[in-house]
Amino acid sequence: MMASQLLDTYNRKRNFRRTPEPRGKRERTREAGSFVIQKHAARRLHYDFRLEWEGVLRSWAVPKGPSLDPQVKRMAVQVEDHPLSYGDFEGTIPKGQYGAGSVIVWDRGTWTPIGDAARGLAEGKLKFTLQGRKLSGGFTLVRMRQRGGEKGPSWLLIKERDAAARPTAEFDVLEERSESVAKPARKRTGASSRTSRAARTSLPLSLAPQLATLVSSAPAGEWDYELKLDGYRLLTRVDGEDVRCFTRNGHDWSSRLAGLVKAVRALDLGRCWLDGEIIVADERGAPDFQRLQNAFDAGSTSQVQYMVFDLLFQEDEDLRQHSVRERRERLRQLLGDTRKAVVQFNPTLQGEPAQLLKAAGEAGFEGLVGKRAGSSYYSGRNRDWIKLKTGARQEFVIGGFTDPQGSRSGLGSLLLGVYDAKGKLRYAGNVGTGFSQATLDKLRNKLGDIETAESAFEGGPTRVGTVRRAVPHWVRPRLVAEVAFAGWTSDGHVRQAVFNGLRDDKPPEQIIREAPRAVPAAPKAPAKSAASRRAARARAAAPDLPGDLRITHPERVIDATTGITKGDLIAYYAQVAPLLLPHLQDRPVALLRAPDGVEGGQFFQKHAQPGTLPKLQRLDAKLDPGNAPLLVIPSTLALLTAAQMNVVELHTWNATSKAIETPDRLVFDLDPGEGVKWAQMREAARLVRALLTQLKLRSFLKTSGGKGLHVVLPLKPQLGWDDAKGFSQHLVQHLARVIPQRFVAKSGPANRVGRIFVDYLRNGRGATTASAWSARVRPGMGISVPLHWDELPDLPEPPVWSVADFAGRLATGNKPWKDYEKSRQSLTAAMSALQFEVGKTPRKKTPRKRSRG
Repeated sequence: MMASQLLDTYNRKRNFRRTPEPRGKRERTREAGSFVIQKHAARRLHYDFRLEWEGVLRSWAVPKGPSLDPQVKRMAVQVEDHPLSYGDFEGTIPKGQYGAGSVIVWDRGTWTPIGDAARGLAEGKLKFTLQGRKLSGGFTLVRMRQRGGEKGPSWLLIKERDAAARPTAEFDVLEERSESVAKPARKRTGASSRTSRAARTSLPLSLAPQLATLVSSAPAGEWDYELKLDGYRLLTRVDGEDVRCFTRNGHDWSSRLAGLVKAVRALDLGRCWLDGEIIVADERGAPDFQRLQNAFDAGSTSQVQYMVFDLLFQEDEDLRQHSVRERRERLRQLLGDTRKAVVQFNPTLQGEPAQLLKAAGEAGFEGLVGKRAGSSYYSGRNRDWIKLKTGARQEFVIGGFTDPQGSRSGLGSLLLGVYDAKGKLRYAGNVGTGFSQATLDKLRNKLGDIETAESAFEGGPTRVGTVRRAVPHWVRPRLVAEVAFAGWTSDGHVRQAVFNGLRDDKPPEQIIREAPRAVPAAPKAPAKSAASRRAARARAAAPDLPGDLRITHPERVIDATTGITKGDLIAYYAQVAPLLLPHLQDRPVALLRAPDGVEGGQFFQKHAQPGTLPKLQRLDAKLDPGNAPLLVIPSTLALLTAAQMNVVELHTWNATSKAIETPDRLVFDLDPGEGVKWAQMREAARLVRALLTQLKLRSFLKTSGGKGLHVVLPLKPQLGWDDAKGFSQHLVQHLARVIPQRFVAKSGPANRVGRIFVDYLRNGRGATTASAWSARVRPGMGISVPLHWDELPDLPEPPVWSVADFAGRLATGNKPWKDYEKSRQSLTAAMSALQFEVGKTPRKKTPRKRSRG
């Protein structure tokens, strides 16, 4: 069939006098080529997945968007073919037209079918690979049996298990990479001179909001506070007469907020992006979430007010790198005096946070939002925005309900849950108050539509409460409730819960138990002595995070024993980066990744993988033949990008990329066996040093971050790997022969009970050791720290320093190793003393066979 005929349906559905979409026409035909995924904020947000085939774009609408997780299967409804030129389309389809809403190019690239693509499309199983900016690796489209009433054939889009696969809990590509990949529009000329401090850019079609972190108390330092508003987050794109309102998840609510759109349009704001909250106020003027929900349920939003608190773009200026105070002052001037209008400026409060929080509670507000003065705007959650609540309150996933008791109708209580770090829904108690009769009836109807025989809770309850008839009815976890409560019980259930309403602006999968986090304190006043002044500066806030670093899920706990979070780990690496980077420079690195934290699964990544860790340097593949390129961390941004991708430990080679075949150090890892006391470990380190000193070799010491110690010898890069490793093995075997009550040369646990294995295996080609200042994936999350030898006698049992407690060591930093580079040495004399010959690597003795006679 000709391409022009394939596009008949596409052309019939569109009025090209009104829509900016390209007209369907015959184009160059080729067997396979490009793919494009367009993020389409129509009545319902979805992603349009398109593959170039037979001169058109074969197209599927994917409601929940593509995923890099092989365990996630996405529904994909086949729609009409689109012209190839549609692959470049970005813009707004006008109201009243087919597919009305905004469209951005979310990803693009090339695709390659695996096998016969024509046969795969015809038979309903198409396997292919993608090479895009965001998606890569293998995928499969599988057609399902079509059911009555479906608009088009339904398929499943499934990611194959390969190097590009990523668990959603580790990396949600839709959340992490929400931006357009299309080329930016040409800059305008004649722009105002005030744009010199901000990037000139076209108005983006979509934006993700900055989110606040819950804290238990107001931090020290310079912060501005606003009232926390109990409503729906709303970002508004204003392009002259075209006004579009988007929820925090990118859903276009313009049609649901017709009155607000009209009010914004009447303000004549030009071209801008606004950020704020929509509310409905009660008699006291405080936001009432239930009233807001009722307004949407009734389809009457005339009472909705838009409290605007940020200005992100204005005309051709991207203001996000400006300070929050500067952005808000620009916003105040833009809006003018609109205190009694539908659109209002949310003002900054004056006073001490404690008094402000008390007054907010008395006035019926949920709490305060604090913003660090001078901070820029960051799409995602970080600790530049914080929230203080007057009481416990958060969202919960509804996993079931109970029958009503007595005269009550509808339902008795809702069964609540939150997701844990492994993506499991955990039961969090129930709520049975706060409902009107109308709400009970509506809820019962909604719950009936999603009722199911299986519980979604992991290890959830079989009975709720003490009432004999309170047998639970299970529902699919689709609805989110906002609940106020008095606190948490010891087993993780809410106390004295009150229902406030349903939320449909947050997906259930994002609902976790909120826990207050610490915010870095303001710098302390300088002490009198020079040493204490240096320590105070070191304890001050960590370096500013790079502007293009996006942090996701900083609140996720990665060590349950201490409460250390992913955000804490990133903050740690940001602060120690100047100390750590010299140990990583030009040195291939192996990354220990722990997406589920200390207690979850962990894996090493030694080589580059397609589409991952783009900020890391990839070395020439010739340096490690037969494998993908090795990795090097060249900068703070690369280091923090790795931490954002759940990298915890950094293990480095004993050679640099400049001389990969000649190691420039030896590492002796003192690994204690069962029953070894810390005093024995300190003694063992001194004994190893004494032997090395006798061989006229200078050594350096560091903690391992765990139970051990590392003794490091800087070398001149002269020997090959086999000889360097052979010498270290020869030395360890000598120790084991001379002091067998302390040392063992065999690595098995049974061999080293009560003794210490000095691990020489760290010195082979490709072997790695935890770098100085690397965190460790162990309870307590200790860190590896350089030491002076004279610190060893008084060194307490490890971990001495950890991700949560390292500030006191920052002033010392790398000073214990200040002469490290000057101490590079040859092994020639030591080899002669130990009677080790180059090329004579020690071999294991082969036991003699006994005769049977």
